[in-house]
Amino acid sequence: MEDLRSSRACCGLVPTAPTEDALRTIFVLSGRGDEVSTSALARHLGVAPPTVSAMLRRLAEHGLVERTDHRASLTPHGARHARHVVRRHRLLETFLVRVVGLAPHEVHDEADALEHAVSDRLLDRIDELLGSPTHDPHGDPIPRSGETHVEEWGTRLADAAIGGEFRVERVQDWDGAALAHLTDLGVVPGLTLVVLERGPFGGPLWVRFDGRDHALGEPLTRLVHGHDVRADVLA
Repeated sequence: MEDLRSSRACCGLVPTAPTEDALRTIFVLSGRGDEVSTSALARHLGVAPPTVSAMLRRLAEHGLVERTDHRASLTPHGARHARHVVRRHRLLETFLVRVVGLAPHEVHDEADALEHAVSDRLLDRIDELLGSPTHDPHGDPIPRSGETHVEEWGTRLADAAIGGEFRVERVQDWDGAALAHLTDLGVVPGLTLVVLERGPFGGPLWVRFDGRDHALGEPLTRLVHGHDVRADVLA
């Protein structure tokens, strides 16, 4: 994949860690269908809204984002830059789990720090060492050079059909504590569980896997994505 960090020739932007984080965050939020507003970006990036506004203005000036009504979206050129950052991030997360031995909930911040410094030459060697993985430890697809990248998040477990089977494909990794809890329970990509019932008055979602029933609150079920396998399995 072409190293777009040397981007003065294509759009005049001198990439920095904050701008790359912003592009990756817009890419992920929009891919999930979440709101990509100034306030949402500020919350995810851990900076003040005026800082985000200034950053978005700079990205817009270089043709990487479009802004309407305090919301941002990537241009096709901005999406190319964002995919490059996402590739680095997800490959590094995979390396940190498979080779270094970190737990899946420990690698997001580490990869965030490393992704801005790793060269494409080293990244290609990491990719080769890992056998060109297609997904990272959280189930996120890894963009590849010359291939169409599909950033599908599927159905949230929170919206899964009651009485059916649900296959977990991706688990959001931005909340390390929540991810650690889900991993400890066994809610990881590849798991198929049965959706039993929703508790009344905003109660938990009851699911069954590995012969046990588990109650998951809505904040957790909104982090888990996948698809319904078979409806009415309990009928």
